[in-house]
Amino acid sequence: MANIVVTGAGRGIALELVKQHAAKGDTVFAMPRDAGAADALGRVAGDSGGNVKVISMDVGDDASVKAAAAATQGANIDILYNVAGVVGKIEPQLESVDWDDFDNAINIMLKGPLRVMLAFLPQMGTGSKVINFSSQLAASTWPYGGFYPYVAAKAGLNRMMRSAAIDLKDRGVIVGLVHPGYVQTDMGGPDADITPEQSATNVREMAESWTLERSGDFYNWDKTPHPL
Repeated sequence: MANIVVTGAGRGIALELVKQHAAKGDTVFAMPRDAGAADALGRVAGDSGGNVKVISMDVGDDASVKAAAAATQGANIDILYNVAGVVGKIEPQLESVDWDDFDNAINIMLKGPLRVMLAFLPQMGTGSKVINFSSQLAASTWPYGGFYPYVAAKAGLNRMMRSAAIDLKDRGVIVGLVHPGYVQTDMGGPDADITPEQSATNVREMAESWTLERSGDFYNWDKTPHPL
């Protein structure tokens, strides 16, 4: 069985990934920002027979990330899912940028995944995988404006993790990028295209089969390549 880390694990697609991996018998280190407030995750952990271990992690805080990694007690990590994110302000900000909102988006969704990956890298080896949740909004083919903090963070994530894929290739660590789809979560809303179960199932299957030859690639939730 595999050892899995999921950030942002208290809700949405991340919570569904926790459920699916635990159901397979994997050990899941589920890391919401505040474990005490993650009621749904707590219920999943309680029903998991010990497969789900809940650990608080704020991906925007270096000390919190390091403490969460230490709490896994050096377990070899097979898959790390960098899911935690924020929407931030979505209205046009071209002439009224909220710099605090911008800085928070960069801290959580660009610096955060790198913080987390570096904290767990000593516990990763040949065949380990870092699967990063990006967005179609990060692609150069996205035909709309707006979303300045969000698109900046996600576009930066894509390029940064492609660099990491190159730098980690000799160590056999695989890096992937996924657009999880327009999902019926708190972030996507009830009218989104697909359910968390649909998204998580495909993302999990891709993660489990991701090869070193495809390290650094960007994929849709439906397993098709996504343009950068």
